[in-house]
Amino acid sequence: MSAALVVLAAGSGTRVGAGINKVLLPLGDGTVLGHSLRTALAVPDVRRIVVVVRPGDEEATAEAIRPVLGTGEVLLVPGGATRHASEYAALQVLRAEIESGEIDVVALHDAARPLASPELYAAVLAAAREHGGALPAFPLRDLSTRELRLVAGPLVAVQTPQAFRAGPLLAAYLRAEEDGFEGTDTAACLEMYAGEIRIAAVPGSPLNLKITFPEDVAVAERLLA
Repeated sequence: MSAALVVLAAGSGTRVGAGINKVLLPLGDGTVLGHSLRTALAVPDVRRIVVVVRPGDEEATAEAIRPVLGTGEVLLVPGGATRHASEYAALQVLRAEIESGEIDVVALHDAARPLASPELYAAVLAAAREHGGALPAFPLRDLSTRELRLVAGPLVAVQTPQAFRAGPLLAAYLRAEEDGFEGTDTAACLEMYAGEIRIAAVPGSPLNLKITFPEDVAVAERLLA
């Protein structure tokens, strides 16, 4: 059995002040998306990589991916109007391999987090296989942090990649589609339709920043340098 990685790149760039999708912004020797995908391609035990793109960005996304692809292979899938819809689109592409058991766990990652490490991917994949689901978290130190969640008590910042057993994940999204339910994130959909799945926290990193505002690009540049 193998993992699948879903890289979510169907956002925009409104808050970062860009006229293009923020994941297509220059970063280091490539783009934000290019750095995210380079890491994804380095993760072992991966059968399939799906990049969810904003409709109309297919050509630009392919250009951003090409320099880092090498002999790897990715599938480009048009995303939806919401994060939930984009995740469902990716799961539909993976459905046959999940139902056959060829893919046993799925990791989902925001392309706007270009500094996630292969080790973080490996940690969430291993924890998802053991517990059912996993997400990176680190103790909250700055009240300006924009992504918060209660995990086993303390307030923490939650990141991606997040990983889940593929069968329950697909089943939850199929039920959500029937009900017209859309979760704010992947874990919310699992909690709604697969309450028996335990979502474990693994150590995140303050270096795994998300490109949201203009200053985030500058910070990422410095970290890469």
